[in-house]
Amino acid sequence: MTGRTTPAGHRTIRSFVRRTGRLTPGQQKAFTRLWTRYGIDLDEGSPSISGSFGRDAPLILEIGFGNGESLVEMARNNPESNFIGIEVHTPGIGHCMLAAEAADIDNLRLIAHDAMEVLGQHIADGTLSRLNLYFPDPWPKARHHKRRLLQPGFLDLASRKLVAGGTLHIATDWESYAEHIDETLAAREDFALLERREHAGGNPLDRPTTKFERRGLKLGHRIWDWSFTRI
Repeated sequence: MTGRTTPAGHRTIRSFVRRTGRLTPGQQKAFTRLWTRYGIDLDEGSPSISGSFGRDAPLILEIGFGNGESLVEMARNNPESNFIGIEVHTPGIGHCMLAAEAADIDNLRLIAHDAMEVLGQHIADGTLSRLNLYFPDPWPKARHHKRRLLQPGFLDLASRKLVAGGTLHIATDWESYAEHIDETLAAREDFALLERREHAGGNPLDRPTTKFERRGLKLGHRIWDWSFTRI
């Protein structure tokens, strides 16, 4: 997918391919019944992201939550925090809303939009206590590496949006992306490594196992986990 053209004539590079997919009847009904409960519309005049929870609490953001099962599990296990999930795959959003309803949680909100635009335009600086980036698209071909989400521009935004002492959590099952993450974060003076963990799927770092992780393990991949603190 090509990037959109900005008014200045520059093209932004998309780190994702928007995949609408085919909604099951249940997922379609979820959008009808549950979007007003769990969804955040970014239209002008809509409530602010933090205000949509109706309370002040630590704010945790996950980018690219897939089908949302691990995100719902984290929200259920941490009722004292507010969770936001950003995803562009429509069936995954529907699946996540159904899982959230089944868990009867109200500390979760979902956004169907480009994560970079949400971070840049809709998340206030210094408001995130934690940012999760689990198994982002690795864009394995060398000519596509520029599309990887974890780039200096993304980290600049993450640094601004996290509170001092907030944490950035990353996981991947692609060795070349792990090397890229090591190199990119090592060059940062605003993030300090708390822990790096390489494992065979049985030792995730402060997170549930995810759908994409299980898929990678079936392919024989290893797993890399990191946690960084925002200095």
